[in-house]
Amino acid sequence: MFQRFSGFLFGIIVMITMISMYIFIDKPTEKTNEKTLSTTSPHMSAPESGAKPAGADIPAMDPPPWGASVTHLPNGLTVLIQEDDRFPLASIRLYVHAGSAYETPAQAGISHLLEHMVFKGTDKRPKGGAAGDIEAIGGYINAATSFDYTVYLADVPAAHWKTGMDVLKDMAFNATIDPEELESEKKVVLSELERGEDNPGQLLFKRISARSLPNTPYARPIIGYRETVSGFSRQDIKDYISTYYQPQSMLLVVNGKVDKAEVLREAKEQFGSLVNTRESIPPAAIDLAQFTDGPSVTVEHGKWNKAYMSVALPIHGFNDSRATALEVLAQLLGGDRTSTLYKTFKYERQLVDDISLGAYAFERVGFLYLSASLDADKVDTFWQELMKTLATVNAGDFTEEELQRARLNLEDSMYRTKETLPGLASKVGMFQFFSGGEQGEANYIQTLRQTGREQLQDVINTYVRPERLHSVILLPEKAEVNATALEKSTRSIWPVNAVAVKKADSRQHPTGTETIDLGKGRTLILIPDNTLPYISMDLIFQGGDSLSDAEHQGLAELTARTLTKGTAKLDATAMEEFQSNRASDIGAGSGRQTFTLRAKFPERFSSDMLGLFRDVLTEPAFAPEEVEREIQNMKAAIKSREDQPLGLAFRHMFPFLFKNHSYGFYQLGSEESLGTFTPDSIKTFWKQQVVRPWTLAVCGNYDRDAMLRLASSLPAPEVEKAAALQPEWGAEREKTLTLKDRNQAHLLMIFKTAPLGSEDGPALDLLQTILAGQSGLLFSDLRDKHGLGYTVTAFPWQSDLTGLLAFYIGTEPAKEQQALDGFKRVIADLHANLLPEEQLNRGKNLLRGDYYRDHQSLSSRSSEAASLSASGYPLDMNKEAIEKADKLTAADLRNVARKYLKPESAYIMRVVP
Repeated sequence: MFQRFSGFLFGIIVMITMISMYIFIDKPTEKTNEKTLSTTSPHMSAPESGAKPAGADIPAMDPPPWGASVTHLPNGLTVLIQEDDRFPLASIRLYVHAGSAYETPAQAGISHLLEHMVFKGTDKRPKGGAAGDIEAIGGYINAATSFDYTVYLADVPAAHWKTGMDVLKDMAFNATIDPEELESEKKVVLSELERGEDNPGQLLFKRISARSLPNTPYARPIIGYRETVSGFSRQDIKDYISTYYQPQSMLLVVNGKVDKAEVLREAKEQFGSLVNTRESIPPAAIDLAQFTDGPSVTVEHGKWNKAYMSVALPIHGFNDSRATALEVLAQLLGGDRTSTLYKTFKYERQLVDDISLGAYAFERVGFLYLSASLDADKVDTFWQELMKTLATVNAGDFTEEELQRARLNLEDSMYRTKETLPGLASKVGMFQFFSGGEQGEANYIQTLRQTGREQLQDVINTYVRPERLHSVILLPEKAEVNATALEKSTRSIWPVNAVAVKKADSRQHPTGTETIDLGKGRTLILIPDNTLPYISMDLIFQGGDSLSDAEHQGLAELTARTLTKGTAKLDATAMEEFQSNRASDIGAGSGRQTFTLRAKFPERFSSDMLGLFRDVLTEPAFAPEEVEREIQNMKAAIKSREDQPLGLAFRHMFPFLFKNHSYGFYQLGSEESLGTFTPDSIKTFWKQQVVRPWTLAVCGNYDRDAMLRLASSLPAPEVEKAAALQPEWGAEREKTLTLKDRNQAHLLMIFKTAPLGSEDGPALDLLQTILAGQSGLLFSDLRDKHGLGYTVTAFPWQSDLTGLLAFYIGTEPAKEQQALDGFKRVIADLHANLLPEEQLNRGKNLLRGDYYRDHQSLSSRSSEAASLSASGYPLDMNKEAIEKADKLTAADLRNVARKYLKPESAYIMRVVP
């Protein structure tokens, strides 16, 4: 059944426990859609069984014309405006050619600290005023620091694009940099820095950057160091702004439902009077000749369950002529599950839990970056085999099908970014800022399509060389791995030597959503959208964890993971290749009371994809070797999750809250339960699952008749919808989990609320929105006023049986009680006083703005429709909730706060060092 996190819980987990490997390595943002141009961004994707592989005979997708106007103001500032009336929204981006790579060693971290300080007040807006003004109109605001640039961004309702532009300009040029606020925010950044060192992925990237790119600005972490951040003064930051914030080094992007002429007039009004005070000289590329002191290996022990390995090989920056060939090589070697490294070491040899390789190109330099997680006792064996693979990689070993697949998936990655307005603004902005705009994009696509074995061999000879190789390995405390021995074996396997360096047609669909009752518990929902030649599908069964018992925790998830690992016609490897050849995604997932099969693919591969979709449901293989692989993957995922504070908290949260119910299951199971499962266990579960009632929702540029044929061919339910058992909340009110040698404490205060469909639902949604966000009540009080933590927020979870609202903060262990008291202080104020009108309006506008932003992608709309319908709710329920929330008063919210936010009844969960 439909379980709602509003996308927020997942975002919190990703934000705090994962690393954005592409550009925002250290970002104080909750989410962002920005990416660098030349980083690998693979899309795993899936097929009609028996169709021929996608090859050169498949017509190439041509990018839709930009339809953008580009104007250079007299002061050098570039303005790119793109009209797009798909949604009543506008995205504004202000790029500044200044990031951590422009800092001196003494300035390390100043760009990132400035990004924090712009939210602390400007000459005409108080602390929190920038975020407050944007959120008050229902918008989203953020900023992010990269090595090579800083970007300020706002996504707002189209009617308010002028406000968005004004706020971004104000933040960039008029930040107050109040000394008291600066001292407070330094502590927040230092807390952020410490939290990053608790995460193996972030720590690994930090270490390998320093090791592989020494004596360059890219060796320094974007967030800086404790000593540099602590020492910055207001004048230091003001001097940095006056040096680098030059109009000639800036790009303003505005896209959405706007008028070009009006936007240009406003841009000239707001930015035209700015004056350049110094010459801006493009930075020179970094000579790779200095990076030849390898191979080297560094090991570092810590409180980890797993070994985490990185390997880096320096490369030129993203404007080098070989950058695109490097992307293709990275895709072939480690871009997805059809790649050489994945198939060899993850799938066939089972030496690693996960492995990937990407081309991380920055403006002046970059590196091929390999990352892997594995058991510590497998490090030596894996290293030997990895070195043999790298030493012998040859362009001639890749088949034409593999080359075509890699090119297709990289091209597809670029197109998919443009599905949403923020993604489109980011992509065109980056091409304009760094690579010649629309012509730069056309050149990239042409170069990508022309990349063949000759170009691949050239980059292999140039960059894949042992003297360039550096590795950092994080190990559990008692693991015995000898770095010197690994270096010696590398020189033996891969001797350093003087290797020479060589140089779709849109179809007409019904204009509105169709809901078609096919009978026997089957529902088909069709949502037309002809903007892009793509289709998204979500099929949701009732079932999931609710079909298991306590002894079989994890079985539903294991079934979902193995469902897409082969059919009667295609084994797992063939199925992966079949998907990747079509740049198409297929996947399955198990919820607490649902089971989902989803797919997204280019419309031109519809017949292939619909055939695979049907085969997955009707002829899954559940091969013993695939079952065993996924069992090992789930065991590894449990350990990896428990290496991360938030991963540990969320793994144990539902078992802590719910008793004697599937809501309280460990969705990944336990090592003990996983050890009892067999292919027969999965087949038994699947026989129960596949006969449950289902809903299929399709969004995009589909063929209506084909979708009707597909839906009619799928298994018809044999049982009726069963009444769900009401979950029992636990009697235990507090739970403490420990992760040794970490810097931060993580606290959750959890309140029982109402299920989906409740009359209180709109008020709870509005209350959560008012509590969360950068100008929300929790952030303003606990972070801004009292400096208790870097990340402070509130997030909901709801099903049609129950619901919860959780307050979260990451803080210093010594401030744990202060943080809990802070939660109670905010609640007491909500109980006693009416919210100010501006806070109420901010929340209402944010609810509306978030709804449209979150529903731009095809997959978000197909997923929402399938989820709501499967649970028996009307398709417009979420939109109706916004309309109802718009009519609520401050007194209504005080009543709902008194009803549900009761600290004496709250559940407290801690993860402490």
